Amino acid sequence: MNQTLLVELQTEELPPKALVKLGAAFAAGIANGLKARDFLEAGSSVTTHATPRRLAVTITDVRGTSPDKSIREKVLPVSVALDKEGNPSAPLAKKLAALGFPDLTVDQLERAQDGKAESFFYTHTAAGSPLADALQDVLAETVAKLPIPKVMSYQRPSGDTVQFVRPVHLLTALHGEQVLPLSLLGLTAGRTTMGHRFLSHGGPITIDHADHYAQVLEAEGKVLSSLDARKEGIRAQLLDKAGSDQVLMPESLLDEVAALVEWPVVYECRFEEEFLAVPQECLILTMQTNQKYFALTDAEGKLRSRFLIVSNIATDDPTAIVGGNERVVRPRLSDAKFFFEQDKKKTLESRLPQLANVVYHNKLGSQAERSERITKLATYIATRLGFDAALAERGARLSKADLLTDMVGEFPELQGIMGTYYARHDGEHDEVARAASEHYQPRFAGDALPATNTGLAVALADKLETLVGIWAIGLQPTGEKDPFALRRHALGIMRMLVEKRLPLSIADMLADAVTTFADQPAFKDPRPEVTAFMLDRLRGMLRERGFSPNEVEAVLAQNPDRVDDVVQRLEAVQAFAALPEAASLAAANKRITNILKKNEEAMPKDAVVDPALLQDQAEKDLAAAVTRVQPEVDAAFAAGDFSGTLKTLAQLRDQVDAFFNDVMVMADDVTLRNNRLALLASLHGMMNRVADISKLAA
Repeated sequence: MNQTLLVELQTEELPPKALVKLGAAFAAGIANGLKARDFLEAGSSVTTHATPRRLAVTITDVRGTSPDKSIREKVLPVSVALDKEGNPSAPLAKKLAALGFPDLTVDQLERAQDGKAESFFYTHTAAGSPLADALQDVLAETVAKLPIPKVMSYQRPSGDTVQFVRPVHLLTALHGEQVLPLSLLGLTAGRTTMGHRFLSHGGPITIDHADHYAQVLEAEGKVLSSLDARKEGIRAQLLDKAGSDQVLMPESLLDEVAALVEWPVVYECRFEEEFLAVPQECLILTMQTNQKYFALTDAEGKLRSRFLIVSNIATDDPTAIVGGNERVVRPRLSDAKFFFEQDKKKTLESRLPQLANVVYHNKLGSQAERSERITKLATYIATRLGFDAALAERGARLSKADLLTDMVGEFPELQGIMGTYYARHDGEHDEVARAASEHYQPRFAGDALPATNTGLAVALADKLETLVGIWAIGLQPTGEKDPFALRRHALGIMRMLVEKRLPLSIADMLADAVTTFADQPAFKDPRPEVTAFMLDRLRGMLRERGFSPNEVEAVLAQNPDRVDDVVQRLEAVQAFAALPEAASLAAANKRITNILKKNEEAMPKDAVVDPALLQDQAEKDLAAAVTRVQPEVDAAFAAGDFSGTLKTLAQLRDQVDAFFNDVMVMADDVTLRNNRLALLASLHGMMNRVADISKLAA
């Protein structure tokens, strides 16, 4: 009979950061194991239950016994099963006995082709197995494969030593109302579990039916068994308590807090206003990281002196809970205030010599050497862009100084942010101060780009130095591994070049970067590989923005050295592709490309069309059309009108089609052939000014 299945392990407090994966793996392991053994119906649904003190799963429509199965087993090859006279051999009798069918005769076996030979087969019906038997194996397999971050060994009352992520106190296994006779980790399955450590009545809770598990736990045990339900309940309570303020609730923090409580209740706490003199990023980080609290800001994003906590205790008088958390957070905020005040006593510039004592990489020197490379490169970039090179030089030189501050030592996540605060305190130019934080941007996909010219120059320099230096010592990304985040750095460079429309040559930037490593003996010039890597990141970025692979290749196939206008070129390609003439011209351009490539060596360099050698009317018409259209194409391209450039080419379709229909390009006369190749080369150059439109025909 089909019933809901419940399997629960009731444990000591599980590691909160691992609970999501543990809960999902436990539920999936049980469900997949039973499905593979044919115990689940097509409509069976799986529900994961995970709290700080339990891993559980309920599955609907689970069979009590798996269906009987028809099994066709190979017995032996005929050549082995029968002797020379055709009688059953001793190996056949032995094999049948091993299969559990000692009384079978040859007449009862199926003789069938088996590859190039014949074999005997026997088909029989295997009775289904009871759920308890299968589940015992599935449970053991699932527990053995759980993603346990660190295994704990502990002793059972019997004296046996067992291993699990945390001590397990109860095993619950029900199929409907029936307890399944399972055992695990020295425990025998029953129908009881434990509720909330403090809010429940304290004794075992009986689960009368697997269908009632979540409801009984909630009503009698004060436990919300669903991790997702607890998370969303916390979110709703936080928003309610925040009122008109904004609550800062990153998903990672919500996940962790939901894994710490079984009955979440949100309370409001406060800290002294004097702490608001400390940069709010410091206060927010210490509250979130160390205490798992939720900070509040006003509508303008300014931190409030009140914050929200998620407790595992529901009470009508939370005074003790609130007071305790306020006492706990105060030393943390005091530490942040102390670090901030101490750090301000030394300027960023005075810290620079200490960077020589910080190793960046044993093959690339110290942070001081790296800072010097970034400073030179930022100055080169600013000069090329017409930015204030002095500001770029100063911003780059100070950009890593906050790594030596007490605040960043305590909270590495604040590097750059604190640099901006300290630079402003030191009286540095605002762009120099902002560069300390902006040069890390973009930190992740979708992050903002630097807003200042100085920030842009230093950000490009920082990422180029990392990309070139790390690649040069052989630590480029492999497969999924990218420990130095070179993919992110390359993508950040491309985003800045494209979105800020920076007229920078990739080759020039990489050449500048390479020169800064002149004194590094382990350095090997990686420019070709890095260029390809950067363009590949650009391909992915453009595809994510909705451009098709063919459109992207049309623009990037020629390995452009500048990419500041790549989006405008792509938009022009899109508009051109929508024209009725596009398909014909793209196909013709592909044909021209192939012809020119095959004759590249034989064709004279700098060949020009000689009108006197034009014989067929079709080639005369094409030459005239190219001459007529060329000024329009040049003018549109010079004005940056890429769409107009490509649309002008549409005028050539009839002449191009007629040329390929009527003209033999590869004429026997070498002079005539080269003149026609020169005409195609002229057309090819004009057609590919904006993009290689032959890629649209791919």
